[in-house]
Amino acid sequence: MMNSGTFKVTTPSDLEIAMTRVFNAPRRLVFDALTKPELVKQWLLGPPGWTMPVCEIDLRVGGAYRYVWRKDTGKEMGMGGVFREIVPHERVVCTSCSTRRGTPVRRWYRTSWSSRAARQRLQ
Repeated sequence: MMNSGTFKVTTPSDLEIAMTRVFNAPRRLVFDALTKPELVKQWLLGPPGWTMPVCEIDLRVGGAYRYVWRKDTGKEMGMGGVFREIVPHERVVCTSCSTRRGTPVRRWYRTSWSSRAARQRLQ
């Protein structure tokens, strides 16, 4: 799967950030890269020196996901959430919770796909 080099960030409202990227890959591969732990661990990495020793994804409505990153110094950070809607190869809606300086930060994410031949627009 190749990133076509397109990446766009907009702010549709005071409470929303929209990010769009186009990939030269079939829908199935883009969906798999976002939902299969063995693939997520290959790209959802932090800065140099960080690894992802925990990547758990229970891909079903009501199922949870959990990511933990570890720095080579032993410091860890993590996040997780619950899947609210899953339409394979089309849309994933989930919650997310992480902690910033001891304060929980909660968000909603919606990831959707649109196609033009073999190019996938991920929003």
